[in-house]
Amino acid sequence: MCGVAWCGETVVATRLPDVTPEHTIGLLATRTGATQGAPPGAVRHAIQSMIALLEGEKEDLSTIACDFGRAGSFAEKVYAIARAVPPGATSTYGAIASEVGDKSFARRVGQALGRNPVPIIVPCHRIIGADGKLVGFSADGGVEMKLRMLEIEGAQIGSTPGLFDNLPLATKPGR
Repeated sequence: MCGVAWCGETVVATRLPDVTPEHTIGLLATRTGATQGAPPGAVRHAIQSMIALLEGEKEDLSTIACDFGRAGSFAEKVYAIARAVPPGATSTYGAIASEVGDKSFARRVGQALGRNPVPIIVPCHRIIGADGKLVGFSADGGVEMKLRMLEIEGAQIGSTPGLFDNLPLATKPGR
């Protein structure tokens, strides 16, 4: 079970599935002070959109109102760039670092995404290593969860197979 915490019409935290629903609820309550209740209209719509995305629909979550708390301006820039990566696509930590201003900030980008208060809405699972490796996912389930979410969205991971990839190795012609 995923979890969502809100204040008014604004999402303040989300959780990907944990070991048990009670654990998810407990972590959200500890982090945000949230209590269980019926969500207001905008949050209910956000929840429906997240469910649709996790069921494989190409749902755009970039318009969901979020409060990033004390994330800081660097993290907020990172989150805005990550939110622009559409379902089924990926970007890299280095590409986001370049957009923020310096490719050498790739590690800082990873750290900001590791503290992402609203996974799914800020799709940190769509951000991969420069070599196409699935790295840096701090949610329960780690990289396997990241891969599962990318598979649901239909993302192409790794290089696309080439036309001649399955042919036997050729030998050098004799002279």
